[in-house]
Amino acid sequence: MRLMTMPLQAAVAATLGGTIAINTLFVAPALAGEWMPGDFHQHTYYTDGSYTFSEVTQSNEEFGLDWWANSEHGGSRNRDGNGENWDDPAVYPVNPILGDYRESGGHQVMWRWQSLRDFVYPDIKAARTMMPNKTIISGLEWNVPGHEHCSTAIHQYDDAATLISEFEYRYDKNDGDTSRNGQGSLLAGYAGLDKTNVTAEDAIAAVEFMQALKDQGLGDAWVVPAHIERANSYNIADYRNWNNAGPDVAFGFEGAPGHQTSGSRGFGTGSDGGGAYGGSGYYSAKVGGLWDALLGEGRNWWNFASSDYHNHWSTGGSDFWPGEYQKTYTYIDTSNPDPIQAVFDGVRSGASWHVMGDLIDKLEFTAYSGGKKAIMGETLEVRKGAWVLLKIKVRDPVGANHCPLDMNNPSLAQIGVQQPLNRPELDHIDLIGGKVTGYIEPPADFDGCPDVDTRDLETDIPYCKETNESTSVVKTFERPARPRFGYMTYFHWFKADEDMYFRLRGTNLPANVPFETDEYGNPLADSEAETNLYSMEGEELAGNLIGNIEDYVLNSKLGNATTSKLDEVAEAYADLWFYSNPIFIDVK
Repeated sequence: MRLMTMPLQAAVAATLGGTIAINTLFVAPALAGEWMPGDFHQHTYYTDGSYTFSEVTQSNEEFGLDWWANSEHGGSRNRDGNGENWDDPAVYPVNPILGDYRESGGHQVMWRWQSLRDFVYPDIKAARTMMPNKTIISGLEWNVPGHEHCSTAIHQYDDAATLISEFEYRYDKNDGDTSRNGQGSLLAGYAGLDKTNVTAEDAIAAVEFMQALKDQGLGDAWVVPAHIERANSYNIADYRNWNNAGPDVAFGFEGAPGHQTSGSRGFGTGSDGGGAYGGSGYYSAKVGGLWDALLGEGRNWWNFASSDYHNHWSTGGSDFWPGEYQKTYTYIDTSNPDPIQAVFDGVRSGASWHVMGDLIDKLEFTAYSGGKKAIMGETLEVRKGAWVLLKIKVRDPVGANHCPLDMNNPSLAQIGVQQPLNRPELDHIDLIGGKVTGYIEPPADFDGCPDVDTRDLETDIPYCKETNESTSVVKTFERPARPRFGYMTYFHWFKADEDMYFRLRGTNLPANVPFETDEYGNPLADSEAETNLYSMEGEELAGNLIGNIEDYVLNSKLGNATTSKLDEVAEAYADLWFYSNPIFIDVK
């Protein structure tokens, strides 16, 4: 495709048929909705979190989230959402535990299929009553057979949690209970409950179960793999298989992991691709990599972020509070009488973008041609040779973000830029584009990809290929000298000759920042900054705290407050990015 330029007025006239004024370009999507920040993935005492269910719920509200899922591990645990043991007679005079007997830490465990149904869901319903303007979703961090972890959620239309309970019992690889074997299924066409939780093929069966519950009108679901590069357990064929098996439920992954104050921003250098890059995994951070390969098929495969909250950095943990550092903004139809369904519809649509450190707080990314438009997640159909106009509009937030340090950005200081860590400025936006060539079908006898690092090696099996050579940075938009009321607006127009997709990324760092970005502005492995810039002791940074360390801890945790993680907090806030989901251009 040959990119072309023309005067803005002519482009607008050509794109919109010469009948619509320029200010019509500044319009909202068609639905009567709002961009709402949310979070897929967080933990409490119910599993391996370090705070009560109510404390984590409170933190979601405090940091401005509008929707979130309680998405905690499957398997079994010996304590409830307040940290009390299930077999403690002072708390539970009658032992509430069902299923096969097993102990952990000297206490009897409750299987997660029961706690999800009988305890977590009532807590979720009570929280919904207390926070009527928030949307709280019943989720599960699924221990995936043949793989690692995945954020799942089910919105059951009869206001129960029996479906997510059945899903966990059947398909979670850490659920060893056999007490329900042979019980009837809630889904038509499924025999009595059995354990289908060992192989990668069982994982595909689980996705089919989620698709079936939606198809049968029992509810809605999503299946979104988490910290996907961490355990070297997924390849592109897995995502293709899942999307084929459940196109309405398996539609993306968490490309930006939680645990952003752990080593190398979420996972170590032993993960796929060698760690995180600007806080995102290699699959989405590499231009022309695995995510672009999926988009190059025209697949609805979206990129999200989450907190994966367990324990806050200020008590020695690896996490920011949900919403404190990462947010996934989704366009939600606020006219829908079922707000939970509205979140599921919004997430599935692809009308989402995610951001670190509140680098921006508004994003409009729209394509126009021939009087039609498309937003993120949508496809704009155009005639061959038509002019297409892409419009990008972002806003720098007013005021400071949640960074606790009153100091300049050490990464930018290397190049003579003095910028407060808690008041970052967007430096530039990259418009990334690639060709769409259609779905790749699995071979008839396909039994998995070869055991090679296909991130760097080519394969003769197209279904296993994890690159899209047509993808590139089409254009870089620099920050204007004086943004108008914090807003920055950019236009790019081109002549549509072939099917394409376009996505965005933006950052506070220019190209060629040592240990952070390369000469083209691509993020470098976070291990470089960690080793060379952010290896100081936390005590060195404690004098720069805004307030006391106790300000960042809930009252019940004050005795555990520590400054030991401040170097990793500084590293995370120094290197900020946002990513949008794509717009597809379909040429007829």
